[in-house]
Amino acid sequence: MFLLQVLIVLLLVVAAVGTLLFQARSDRFQAARDRSLAAAEAFAQAPGLPAVMEGPDPSAVLQPLTEEARKRGGVDFIVVTDRDGMRYTHPEPGEIGKRFVGTIGPTVTSGKITIEDVHGPLGQEVQAIVPVRDASGAIIGVVASGIKVSAVSSAFDRQLPFVLGAGAAALALATAGTALVSRRLRRQTHGLGPAEMTRMYEHHDAVLHAVREGVVIVGGDGRLLLANDEARRLLDLPADVEGRPVDELGLDARTATVLSSRRAVTDEVLPVGDRLLAVNLRPTDRGGGPPGSVATLRDSTELRALAGRAEVARGRLRLLYDASVAVGTTLDVRRTAEELTRVASPRFTDYASVDLAEPVLHGDEPKLSARGGAEAVLRRVALTGPTDDSPLYPAGELVTFAGPTPQAIGFVSGHPVLVPDLAASSGWRTQDPSRTQAVLDYGLVSMITVPLKARGVLLGIATFWRTRDSAPFEEDDLSLAEELAARAAVCVDNARRYTREHDMAVALQHSLLPRGLPEQNALDVAYRYLPAQAGVGGDWFDVIPLPGARVALVVGDVVGHGLHAAATMGRLRTAVLNFSTLDLPPDELLGHLDELVARIDQEAADAEDEPSVAGATCLYAVYDPVSGVCSLARAGHPLPALVSPDGTVDFPELPAGPPLGLGGLPFEAAELRLPEGSGLVLYTDGLVEDRRRDIDEGLAALRGALSAAGRTPQETCEDVLAALMPDRQTDDIALIVARTRTLPADRIAEWELPSDPAVVARARADVTRQLAEWGLEEAVFTTELILSELITNAIRHASGPIRVRLLRDRMLICEVSDTSSTSPHLRYAAAEDEGGRGLFLVAQLAERWGTRYLPGGKVIWAEQPLS
Repeated sequence: MFLLQVLIVLLLVVAAVGTLLFQARSDRFQAARDRSLAAAEAFAQAPGLPAVMEGPDPSAVLQPLTEEARKRGGVDFIVVTDRDGMRYTHPEPGEIGKRFVGTIGPTVTSGKITIEDVHGPLGQEVQAIVPVRDASGAIIGVVASGIKVSAVSSAFDRQLPFVLGAGAAALALATAGTALVSRRLRRQTHGLGPAEMTRMYEHHDAVLHAVREGVVIVGGDGRLLLANDEARRLLDLPADVEGRPVDELGLDARTATVLSSRRAVTDEVLPVGDRLLAVNLRPTDRGGGPPGSVATLRDSTELRALAGRAEVARGRLRLLYDASVAVGTTLDVRRTAEELTRVASPRFTDYASVDLAEPVLHGDEPKLSARGGAEAVLRRVALTGPTDDSPLYPAGELVTFAGPTPQAIGFVSGHPVLVPDLAASSGWRTQDPSRTQAVLDYGLVSMITVPLKARGVLLGIATFWRTRDSAPFEEDDLSLAEELAARAAVCVDNARRYTREHDMAVALQHSLLPRGLPEQNALDVAYRYLPAQAGVGGDWFDVIPLPGARVALVVGDVVGHGLHAAATMGRLRTAVLNFSTLDLPPDELLGHLDELVARIDQEAADAEDEPSVAGATCLYAVYDPVSGVCSLARAGHPLPALVSPDGTVDFPELPAGPPLGLGGLPFEAAELRLPEGSGLVLYTDGLVEDRRRDIDEGLAALRGALSAAGRTPQETCEDVLAALMPDRQTDDIALIVARTRTLPADRIAEWELPSDPAVVARARADVTRQLAEWGLEEAVFTTELILSELITNAIRHASGPIRVRLLRDRMLICEVSDTSSTSPHLRYAAAEDEGGRGLFLVAQLAERWGTRYLPGGKVIWAEQPLS
């Protein structure tokens, strides 16, 4: 294209130059004729010329004259000849006397002036031949004057440089303009050539009229510029629409206004006849284009109907998704049922209710009758609707559904039941005619009952109700109702099974925990035990009476939840009870308990299917009311709280032993002297720590709840739980509050005896006197015998001083201590043995007896009941 344009410019320049050249040649010939004719006529009419020509030597006279006239006339030659054409003169003297080259016949015979082009001695010439007449008018010769054409200058010689320069400039401008235009065209056409552009426009035109979408282009003056075939069909336009104003096309006012508005429109639906057209319109002058707008039209009549059905399907899928997220957030049967009704109402139904078999609420499976017409006894556990004044059975009521009712049919058969028109159905009226009439009067018109079935177990029914303000239920709604019920049934069944397992674990846990507090006078004790809502844990506590009027307090926590944690807790509590009978110090008892947990973990590792126990914690405290000293040791357990009689709260620092089962570090005990009336508070971490509160905040809250004087342990327990109980309890809570007492001095009698058999009689006398003071004369004989045997054994088998102590508590306690660490053993003497019956007699006379080791020896004690 570019080369063609350059070639055209070149041809135009050449044509201009050729035209100028042809014109210049014509001008030269004409100028040569005029100049030659003027010179020849002037010389032929010169006075005296005829006389000279008739003279004796015309050449001699005329030659100089013709040369002078030639030069002045600006011609190439002036030749004078006679009638026969013989030259008298010539610019080249050698040519004089020779015949003239040219046509002189017409001039000589008729006197006509002849002008002709000849190729003479001087070259291509234009010459004029004029007759010479004498006085009588007779032609006596001719004068010929000529000039070479090339010697005649013309305007072409002056114009040729300008013409060539102008042509070159025009060629350069045309070339540059053509290049710029070509470059812009290629940029606009993306490098497409004319052929490609032609094909593209043909293709666009074919596509424009072939697409199933109307295209309308309107100019800035509101006239229709283009409408494809689909637009003509959708708008029902006549044939000659191009160029006409839009408001004269017979369209309705709204459609015409939108098409000519030149505002951006996106998917605006316009009714055109019996169609609904989706219109998209954009102005064309935003990017610098011509004013106007282009609109696309799409028939959305059927699409709207499909979109409606698709929207319904999307809504149902969204409802099912929301149900999968919102139903079953907890393992509580009632709450799961409530979540189902809240999801279904009002998005699927106006009112929704859930009725469950009574055993399901307790974690059991219902026993159903498969016979037709059987009644269904169900508990309504959830009811949700826009108002609370509906005549439907309220939540919590036990309902017996009659055999013909949809609820009984659905529950017994396990199949959903649809009642599209309650007024036309008679089966459901058999339940309660007055209530069913009230339901109709209230405006409930349609119902779906779907059984809640999971893992082959029928748990209950879900019923959906619609009022007259909503469309009645149809067959298509059954599938959605079944999906909702199926998902909820799995959640209800999970909650049911969890309830059963939780109840079993709670029952096991309570069976392993203390049933009550033992009788003792050392501490005034109150306790609280609260199992976790989400699962039974392994927390435990105990109050254990010990010899010497002492009492042991223990609190422990096994990691994890469920039956395994509860069973492990029972094993550890039993172990603590057994170890406490050995009257071990707290640190030694925890050492034995740590070894037991390690052994249990080893057995679990060998079994490969049981979780370990490592990580259990324990706090063991022994309080002695005689001395007022409390000895404590802990294995990874939180510190106890100590409340002084004035209400000051402290958390005494105790050596921190590792949790049970980890091993590697010894346990250490600490001794605290507690004034009478002090409070000792033991607890598990569930009281002070949860997901929303760290342990430091919990301890601060516990300090605040305990900082008050004058309360009983029972009141303290209530106040502590009121202050620290979390909204949702996720861990077990064990709490013991003990207020200390001391044994009065008048109930304690002590003697120090030397290691001499003679002191036995004196000891019996002192004991008799003390028992008489206490009014225990009936116990004198037995006590004398017991002390005699114990003191005698101490003298015989130990060295050093012997201490005797009598304690009057709930029991009469006799204690004999010595410096030996050897424990006596009960023997059964044969009939002929002389000894070996001492401890046997003690065991028979005392209710309990035993040995307690001290850092400097041992204590042998015996307890007698006080009637």
